[in-house]
Amino acid sequence: MTRSRAVPVPPDAVWAIVSDPHHLPRWWPLTERVEAVDPDAWTSVMRSDRGNVVRADYRVEADEPPRRRAWSQALEGTPFERLLREHRTEVALLAGDGGTVVTLTVTQRGRGTARLGMWMMREAGLADYWRQSGEWADFCGPVGEDDFECH
Repeated sequence: MTRSRAVPVPPDAVWAIVSDPHHLPRWWPLTERVEAVDPDAWTSVMRSDRGNVVRADYRVEADEPPRRRAWSQALEGTPFERLLREHRTEVALLAGDGGTVVTLTVTQRGRGTARLGMWMMREAGLADYWRQSGEWADFCGPVGEDDFECH
């Protein structure tokens, strides 16, 4: 899934936010706080609607200031491994008229029946229901205006 938006902020100011994991709770869905931050990795602590705490480890894959940053979730040896083959996020910045065009790309590839489950949830309209009711499942949350992700 890829989404772009123009924001009336200079690229350096946007970069300061998207390149520092400490800012993730301000702009990334479900993230409550981050821990163990170093230049190449961090742990995001998320809380579900039911109050369950979920931790996910991430590692930086690309860091090209001030235009592109990409990171992926460390899956091997985690409970996420049985559900996902890949979960990757990339933020690209492009200077525009009076601001910055921010492009966010999230790639999520399921494993086994999780691939079918994501498709079935979309086809069944569960994401639409969740978005309208505001009652997201413990393991899923909105990403943008017309997509969702499940952890």
